[in-house]
Amino acid sequence: MQRFSLLILAALLSACNNAAPTGTSTANANSANRPLRSEQMQQNSVAHTTESRPGSTPPPNPNAPGKFAQGGEAIDTAKFDGVIAEAEKALKAKPNDAAAKISLADAYFDRALALTDSSARQYAAALGDYRRALKLNPNHEEAREWHDRIVAIFKGLGKEPPKEGEEPPPLPFKKAV
Repeated sequence: MQRFSLLILAALLSACNNAAPTGTSTANANSANRPLRSEQMQQNSVAHTTESRPGSTPPPNPNAPGKFAQGGEAIDTAKFDGVIAEAEKALKAKPNDAAAKISLADAYFDRALALTDSSARQYAAALGDYRRALKLNPNHEEAREWHDRIVAIFKGLGKEPPKEGEEPPPLPFKKAV
C-alpha cells in the first residue's frame, strides 16, 4: 500500500507542473454515505504523467503575471457550471435545506473531479471547488481526500497552494468550430 501511495504521489507531483480525477456523481442527500470511487481515483492518479501530449499546453511560465499560473488542458465545464448554477439557485431559495447544500457540494465536487482528471490537470482551479464542496458538506470524504492530495502536490514541489479564495478559475474552453 505504501508503494502504491508513493507511486500516486510521484505521478501527481510530476504532473502538477502542467497543472488535475474525472467522473460525475449523482447529487443526492446521501452523498456522505456514498462509497468512495477508489478505483476511479486510482486510475486517475496513475494516469497523470509528464509525457508530452499532442496539443498540450506548455508548462506555466513562472515569470507570468498572476500568482498562480494555470497549466493543463482547457476542458468544457459548461454542463458542470449549469448544474452548479441550478444547485446555487435551489440553495438560495431554501438556505437551510440540508439536501440543497449536499446537492451543491456534489456539483462542485463533480466539476473539481473533472478539472483534476489526467486530461485537464487544472489542480489549482480544482482546489477551489473541493474547498467549496467541503464548506457545504464537511463530511464529503472524496472531496477531503482530493483536497489533501492537491495540497500535498504543491508542498511536495516546494510551493504553497493557493489560499482559499485565490484559486484561479478553470481555463477558458474554446469549442471547435
